[in-house]
Amino acid sequence: MATVKVTDDSFENDVLKSDTPVLVDFWAEWCGPCKQIGPALEELAKEYDGKVTIAKINIDDNPQTPSRYGVRGIPTLMVFRGGKVADTRVGAMPKSKMAEWISDITSV
Repeated sequence: MATVKVTDDSFENDVLKSDTPVLVDFWAEWCGPCKQIGPALEELAKEYDGKVTIAKINIDDNPQTPSRYGVRGIPTLMVFRGGKVADTRVGAMPKSKMAEWISDITSV
């Protein structure tokens, strides 16, 4: 499965009410590091299919959600479990580090 695009309107259903952990990538078109980690997130979405959902929310098009969660820099990656933030990372990181982090925080 590919990454899931979420919006301010769909965030509650797609992320907070999800039965599986969700990694949310807060990003923007103009953000170089965001574009840098995009392909790795797509690969991770396929590798963790059925175990963890990888979601992306464009902060320019959807300003309410980043504001609600205090996103100040991008890319910001947050893992949600049971409707709550389980952990947060700010900045780009290699795919191997993202995979390690996802496995540690979600126990998959």
